[in-house]
Amino acid sequence: MDKVHAGRNLTQQLVHTLGAAIVQGDYPIGGGLPSEAELCEEHQISRSATREAVKMLTAKGLLASRPRQGIRVQSKTNWNMFDPDVLEWVLKGTLTLNLLKEFLQLRLAIEPEASALAAENQNLELISRISLALKRMKAADAGLDDSLEADIEFHMSILMASDNPFYQQLRNFIDTALRVSIRFTNRIKGVQTADYSAHKDVYDAIVLGDTEAARSASRHLQSEALELIKNEMDK
Repeated sequence: MDKVHAGRNLTQQLVHTLGAAIVQGDYPIGGGLPSEAELCEEHQISRSATREAVKMLTAKGLLASRPRQGIRVQSKTNWNMFDPDVLEWVLKGTLTLNLLKEFLQLRLAIEPEASALAAENQNLELISRISLALKRMKAADAGLDDSLEADIEFHMSILMASDNPFYQQLRNFIDTALRVSIRFTNRIKGVQTADYSAHKDVYDAIVLGDTEAARSASRHLQSEALELIKNEMDK
């Protein structure tokens, strides 16, 4: 069993150990896991905790139980990529440009519309959070704040300001993936911090209630990052 993680019980530890192993290909797609008894012995954990871990991995789409076949590893198309645990395991594995491209394609479909909704709904309390994040980004340019955390906070605040619970519930997924993709795209551009002015364009349009300008400014941000990845793939 891996070193104990703070806040995780034995079942959760086994979920993370097996989940990461499945995603990394230690157990082949369509193949089975070791028997319940073998898992208990290997990880020094009770049968009840093992069964619960398998149930949790099944709920995440990594495993499936079939009559006369037992517990089998599911294909990637069944994995719940919106589950923060699954996404974390994927991102900690072999990170590929194609995976980053797919994530940015999703952001391009989500964030411009979230920005437009924020501009339309004008929830001033939630918009104020975008302002605070933008100020953090400005401070980061001067070395007075964490540029990655400020950038992520900006994008999370826009999802919240959409005032739409479906967009809001994507924040953990976006947060997890942004921690990888922002570092990667900034490295390609040869910069340490995000483009403050481009982010401010999104904020200004939201404050003005200009839905089309908010959508366009956000689309520009996502499209630029996507093009960077595509260009790297073409090299």
